[in-house]
Amino acid sequence: MQLTENALTVLKKRYFKRDENGKLIEDWPKMIDRVATNISGNDPAKKERYYKLLDSGYFLPNSPTLMNAGNDLQQLSACFVLPLEDSMESIFESVKNAALIHKSGGGTGFSFSKLRQSNARVRSTNGVSSGPISFLKVFNAATDAVKQGGTRRGANMAILNVDHPEILEFITCKENTSQLTNFNISVGITDKFMKAVNENEDFELIAPHTGEVTEKVNARDVFNLIVKMAHQNGEPGIIFIDRINKYNPTPHIGRIESSNPCGEQPLLPNEACNLGSLNLAEMIENGKFSWEILKNSVRESVEFLDDVINRSQFPLPAIDAMVKANRKIGLGVMGWADLLFRLQIPYNSNAALQLAEDIMEFIDFHSKQKSIELSKKFGSFPNFTGSIYENGKLLRKKNKLNWEALIAEIAKNGIRNATTTTIAPTGTISMICNTSGGIEPQFSLVYVKNVMDGEKLLFVNPIFEQAMKDTGIYSKELMEKVSETGSIVHLPEIPKNLKKIFVTSHDISPQWHIKMQAAFQKYTDNAVSKTINFNREAKKEDIQMAYEMAYELGCKGVTVYRDGSRENQVLNLGKEIKETKTNGHRIAPRERPEVTTGITQKLETGCGNMYVTINSDEKGACEIFTQMGKVGGCASAQLEAIARLTSLCLRSNVKVSSIARQLKGIRCPSPMWNNGTMITSCADSVAKSLEKFLQLDQKAISNIKELNKNTTGSVTKSSQGLIAICPDCGSSIEHSEGCLICNSCGWSKC
Repeated sequence: MQLTENALTVLKKRYFKRDENGKLIEDWPKMIDRVATNISGNDPAKKERYYKLLDSGYFLPNSPTLMNAGNDLQQLSACFVLPLEDSMESIFESVKNAALIHKSGGGTGFSFSKLRQSNARVRSTNGVSSGPISFLKVFNAATDAVKQGGTRRGANMAILNVDHPEILEFITCKENTSQLTNFNISVGITDKFMKAVNENEDFELIAPHTGEVTEKVNARDVFNLIVKMAHQNGEPGIIFIDRINKYNPTPHIGRIESSNPCGEQPLLPNEACNLGSLNLAEMIENGKFSWEILKNSVRESVEFLDDVINRSQFPLPAIDAMVKANRKIGLGVMGWADLLFRLQIPYNSNAALQLAEDIMEFIDFHSKQKSIELSKKFGSFPNFTGSIYENGKLLRKKNKLNWEALIAEIAKNGIRNATTTTIAPTGTISMICNTSGGIEPQFSLVYVKNVMDGEKLLFVNPIFEQAMKDTGIYSKELMEKVSETGSIVHLPEIPKNLKKIFVTSHDISPQWHIKMQAAFQKYTDNAVSKTINFNREAKKEDIQMAYEMAYELGCKGVTVYRDGSRENQVLNLGKEIKETKTNGHRIAPRERPEVTTGITQKLETGCGNMYVTINSDEKGACEIFTQMGKVGGCASAQLEAIARLTSLCLRSNVKVSSIARQLKGIRCPSPMWNNGTMITSCADSVAKSLEKFLQLDQKAISNIKELNKNTTGSVTKSSQGLIAICPDCGSSIEHSEGCLICNSCGWSKC
């Protein structure tokens, strides 16, 4: 597979193996050889097939499989759901188990619906319960304390059913967006509740530990509060829990209560799922979509994902048992928007909806055919029962493919996997394949990537770029104009036919977003990860429409995001990085100017003479550099880390005195006196330098504004308004596939 520079950056940063000194010891061929060897179980013929599959550009498994297959960890699943019962023992057992999963690189989902409401009596202690929200904060704090394997952040989903007595507090628990930052939250919506909303009736709230009705509330009032909060900051999302359980393939084992962090994978407690995605954009031959390539890729991918289950080392015995009893896999897609670009089909068109249904039906059908073949060879999943298929739940409404015959074959021979299809987020794996994520539209046709010293690079969608060149209107200046909004709808120099084809997220009405999600959901066993994008001016009524439409069209859940609605979101207006404030502190670092002035101080430390340089721009201290003789290795790395983080804080308007206070007094084994002052560590010496800096005359700073006044670029206002910024690289990020994703460096909130 041909890798772009951006793909290589992501692979080097997150996937390629390193030795004990941090040196890269893998490239693309070595990585996929490692994965193919491991997943094949060292079967030479199968290894060759899997290597070709991974190198084809047609399929990639989820990130944990690429990262961990063949390594010591060998934890290959991305998503888990843990049980949460109404006891202190169960709650803190789940806290511990979640930490183990996060450490291994997975995300976790929980239903808090079984926990009794706050102030409910606890007989064992004769006290009262603190309620699900308080325990949600405990889980959030525990996630903060765990580094997720060094490659992925801890991510969680919290679900509370709409009939829980504490549902109103849950709906508003993320009103302060600085709280519960490690959780996505969703309300479990029942059919009974939606009926009450439609008829404007009261709805019963029921204590989970007693089954008693605690009060009645107006269902429409509750629904309107969900809408209000989603309009305000994008949460809570909603999942239609009854619909999810209608299609539960193992109802005799248990009821599905929750999903993974992005909502596309409903799971039983102690269950995990192995996911992978087909790159539809690459399946073009002679200008047409190749159904043969798709069929072959589906069959190979199903076998690969089934083998992933065999090779996985799950973090808990209970998860190992449940996964191997149900053997769920989730084959999905990426590159959908780019495929439509290639076929010149507008995303917001009936032709696109029809193609979506046809492709997903084809994937679903042939994935099950392959799973039946594996069942004949290795046996059905142990919890298999024919009832789910006999009662017609698997039978699809369309019959382009022979579903009746397939269901009869399942009844006769069983099936290897309880589920075979899921539309999951494809953040970094779609970046590796240089294609659009999941079934989302392209967020922008031209991305701006911020690199060192404020330089910006333009990344143009290659299909769009070629179309511009074929039309004869391509130019760097035009691409810069496109980058200001990411869209071409406002540019008169672009032909109308191309404006219809090359649409982006904000060019497409929410109704078309929902229709597309529903089209794919129709032939997906599990659920579909999708963000319904709204512009900043959208009203609450628009959010309400999205929820109601998603329910009517058969979606299993929905996530909405109104552009710029998160108060703590770091913002980008056109080409200029702006800053937003939370609790008085600027979150986004200001750019470094071309010219700074500063001072260098010499201090004696227990490790040797240390030189600390503090530079200033027109707003004050903006960066710090440290140097200590010939020291190397870990000490040098730690000094660089301190300097980088301090510089980031300085350019984010954190007070110099506050930084000094945090670093001051940190002790190491070798303290040293310096001019009558004890230096307790290298960090302490940086603190002392910052304090000295505050006392010095900084007349030179007044010259900086003059030196820099001609170095800043012009600002062009974006029609999209406020755009989120990646905390790692400073490039714009998007709300896509139920998550925050950076298309420049691969950063993901999930």
